[in-house]
Amino acid sequence: MRRLANILWLGIKELRSLAADPVLLFFVIYAFSLAVYSQATGISFELRNASVGILDEDRSPLSLRLREALLPPHFKPPEAIAADELDRLMDTGRYTFVLDIPPDFQRDLIAGHQPQIQLNVDATAMSQAGIGAGYLQQILAQEIAAFLKADPAAPVALQMRIAFNPDNESSWFTGVVAVINNITMLAVLLAGAAVIREREHGTLDHLLVMPVSPLEIALAKLWSNGLVITLATGFSLWFVVHEVIGMPIAGSLSLFLLGVALYLFFATAIGLLLGTVARSMPQLGLLFILVVLPMNLLSGGNSPFESMPFALQVIMSAFPSSHFVAFAQAILYRGAGFGIVWPQFLATGLIGALVLAVALLRFRAAIAQATT
Repeated sequence: MRRLANILWLGIKELRSLAADPVLLFFVIYAFSLAVYSQATGISFELRNASVGILDEDRSPLSLRLREALLPPHFKPPEAIAADELDRLMDTGRYTFVLDIPPDFQRDLIAGHQPQIQLNVDATAMSQAGIGAGYLQQILAQEIAAFLKADPAAPVALQMRIAFNPDNESSWFTGVVAVINNITMLAVLLAGAAVIREREHGTLDHLLVMPVSPLEIALAKLWSNGLVITLATGFSLWFVVHEVIGMPIAGSLSLFLLGVALYLFFATAIGLLLGTVARSMPQLGLLFILVVLPMNLLSGGNSPFESMPFALQVIMSAFPSSHFVAFAQAILYRGAGFGIVWPQFLATGLIGALVLAVALLRFRAAIAQATT
């Protein structure tokens, strides 16, 4: 009971220390509010307002019809260009797509020939280039079939049903990814900064003369910083992602927060470990870039985990961040219950416990070194 009381009061000291640090406090509030909203709404994977130029060498009713079929919000109103301007406008990035309709296109089409329309695509805009080329192909095929009064129906009709995100809202995806990444980022930074702050302010020496053990000091830092992250995560998901952005939370928010608390044993342990290695906040920042940023990028939140090379998948499976992303998406998007996500919970807990043990040993060694 004395050890638990020490851990409790030391953790309360950490919370007071965080509350007295306006920079870190603002950083926590910003990371789970404005940062999530701006990332969710500012980054779009849909095709919107793509610029289109049309080199119309046919000037027929059909070519005019094709031009008028490209409508907002997917495309900006197409602009007519001259033949000698095509290369220059593509080189300067003025248009993402340029349609080149050849001379006598309508006449050759009616005569039963197979004329071709050239579509020039600026593939540096990867998202718009891939999606927009497919949209343009579909629109042009439909308009040409309607002009010829042909039946555009395929022998087999494809009925598409989009599950979990019927409107293909990219903000639902980027908002949750922002929350997931910020959980790791803040947990590592807060735990690491707590250790460095003790060293820089000289309060670590005060703790060492108190009747507390290094284990109690470390656990106090872990639970206090983990509590702050868990509460901020719950607020961000309920208010920013659900209320402001409008994403429905399909599964149990309490189950997800339970998984967050489990994952924080790993993330805060990483911060504690880096805090014992770094001697100042700039050094902690450099270590953060080397460790946490690659872990976030390769965890499966920003790109499908299955798209990575197999060897990289095996390596990242040893990090709880990949399992965290898997059960977070399963709960929040697909409404999965504990019976589905328990393997990811188990893997996160086991790996997190191992890293936590290493971090505690390292912290105890650093404390012992400080006393000598």
